[in-house]
Amino acid sequence: MTARWRPAPGPVVCVGETMAALAPEPPRSLADATCLRLSVAGAESNVAMYLADHGVPVTWLSALGDDPFGHRVMETVGASGVDVSWVRLDARRSTGLLVKEPQGDGTRVHYYRRGSAASTLGPDLLRSDPVRAASLVHLTGITPALSPSCRELVTRALDVPLGERTYAVSFDVNHRPALWPDATDRDVLRDLADRADIVLVGLDEAQRLWGADLTPSGVREVLPCPRILVVKDGAEAATAITSEGVYQVPALSTAVVEPVGAGDAFAAGFLAGMLTNATMTEALRLGHITAVSALRVTADHGPLPDVRHRRRLLGLTAEEWARCDDFAH
Repeated sequence: MTARWRPAPGPVVCVGETMAALAPEPPRSLADATCLRLSVAGAESNVAMYLADHGVPVTWLSALGDDPFGHRVMETVGASGVDVSWVRLDARRSTGLLVKEPQGDGTRVHYYRRGSAASTLGPDLLRSDPVRAASLVHLTGITPALSPSCRELVTRALDVPLGERTYAVSFDVNHRPALWPDATDRDVLRDLADRADIVLVGLDEAQRLWGADLTPSGVREVLPCPRILVVKDGAEAATAITSEGVYQVPALSTAVVEPVGAGDAFAAGFLAGMLTNATMTEALRLGHITAVSALRVTADHGPLPDVRHRRRLLGLTAEEWARCDDFAH
């Protein structure tokens, strides 16, 4: 288990719910808004779309209502280059909906997802052809909170040791307190995360779950088993911890239009680096570059800088990277 360990190059499968999303345009309080923009929002599909942007072949597995919102979600995710042919349309259940409310200290999100089509997902998905052919399966801590069958899906994906399955598993903790009214989140998410091969977690959510004074090294003590642990500290830095050492890369500074989706974008950039033989530092940089793409737009999915500019950023010295302020050029 070394820093050089990574999934074999190949297709990725992202599993989880995606909802229709409404947000005031331009960003303002819902009480004052006169226009709501319709988009899509889902941690796993966000990752899938950004992976496709990076040229990684990716399939999104989920279920949607056979309704206008569901068809809009399917069309949007598919248009980004993600394979959506395995998404199930459910005529008996609806597509989940969220409404974003920008506020002075961030964005409040209102969810309308109880009983959604995606809540019926279960471990049968793991027998599908895309999973059998995948080099990496990406999951988040949102899915196990949606229903017992969704929790079983994630649990079973992690039950088989790496040497006995054909794919590696990445797990983004993605803690959503509102989804855990029974207060089991602390133990369930720790157990699931500690069985994954690659784990991504925000320092703030780790502190909320497992201890207010945690540092990245303290998170490693909580989660000792993942081969690669990435701790994201917002606008400060991201730290990757492996058995070979600790790698830290400062975040890029940028004007933030809307923060929701940036963590998913970071995950996609980092995983794209892992899948394309980037160094650990380059993979962390690619995570930051992709996160900025999300921070600059009101939607969860924004445009990446072109390949030439991404390569220039990846080639900067540590000192040049630390003072970089020309992301868009």
